[in-house]
Amino acid sequence: MSLVRMFQTTPRIVMGPGSLQRLGDEAKRIGATKVMMITDRGIVQCGIAEKAIQALESAGLSVVSFDGVEADPRYEIAVQAADRVKSSQADFIVGIGGGSSLDIAKVASILTTSSDPVNSYFGIDLVPRKGLPIILVPTTAGTGSEVTPIAILSDEGEKLKKGIVSPYLLPDVAILDPELTLGLPAAVTAATGMDALIHAVEAYTSRNAMWLTDMLAMEAMRLIARSIRTAFANGADVEARSRMLEGSLLAGIAFANAGVTAVHAFAYPIGAEFHIPHGVANSMMLAPVMEFNMLGNLPKFARMAELFGENTTGLSNRDAAMKSVDFLKTLAEDLKVPSRLSEYGIQDKDIPGLAQGVMKVTRLLANNPRELTLKDAEEIYRKVL
Repeated sequence: MSLVRMFQTTPRIVMGPGSLQRLGDEAKRIGATKVMMITDRGIVQCGIAEKAIQALESAGLSVVSFDGVEADPRYEIAVQAADRVKSSQADFIVGIGGGSSLDIAKVASILTTSSDPVNSYFGIDLVPRKGLPIILVPTTAGTGSEVTPIAILSDEGEKLKKGIVSPYLLPDVAILDPELTLGLPAAVTAATGMDALIHAVEAYTSRNAMWLTDMLAMEAMRLIARSIRTAFANGADVEARSRMLEGSLLAGIAFANAGVTAVHAFAYPIGAEFHIPHGVANSMMLAPVMEFNMLGNLPKFARMAELFGENTTGLSNRDAAMKSVDFLKTLAEDLKVPSRLSEYGIQDKDIPGLAQGVMKVTRLLANNPRELTLKDAEEIYRKVL
């Protein structure tokens, strides 16, 4: 029996080289007069923030900035950003940077129109109303945050990453300019690109997938698999950068509606407790989780090998599915993404606690194509120790 599905995404997307120049006009079209730009210091230091400010000011808008976003941000950072928005009396928010900056901008937006504590919003559909209007500008081809109703924040007290899921987190506009990704270091290109690919893989294999999310995820996998090595090896290749940004966008729309699965559930505890970058944590856990999950939907895992460009002629579904796992192992090696938990100080004695953290991420495990037990979680972590 077909289930009732719902599909949503950012209502307006502006794409293409040089599209950052449209930022001021887009903000003004929505009614902005004073803009709070939320970003991190790296975006300021590389000059991207100044370009965004110039685009806003050229449209006659006043701009103030908050550049205190950190990697894998604590929820306290969102509170600080919202306080800055309120004190500045800004009526519009622009988030520019990687996924952390975009998530903080989304959460700051809803905090400005409510007096509730941010931790009351962790979960699904707990945000009571829309926040300030917002435009998001990604500078990495990775998280897809510009088209998702999701924000992920770290709770250091519980050593866990937590999600806020609400349609009120979708921005009014997303601007995707591949020129902003040209200066990304190779390691960041690799980690964020793997993150985007994993979003597509998990959306495609999610129990909540449907034909529309499958279509988007399949094209995202095709684009990223054929472009990521070039973007990594030759970061100035605008064509490869454009395809990566397009793939990240499609993967973001797909997983925003189908959900991600156990790879992310495994990444959250190690990211929160051991501060492993999100894309790296996902990449570490991808192959062992896929190998575990593939029995839950062999035809789809086999189809992924074809999307990755692998020859599956004459192979059984199981053998073809293993080809998709092997492809991703080789890809991570080519991109020089760290592959062992021990590289970040994780020891065998840490595994039981981390596995318990995985089992708490019930929102994602509900999407997983195969049932997962605590014992399974421990065994999977040990495979990459």
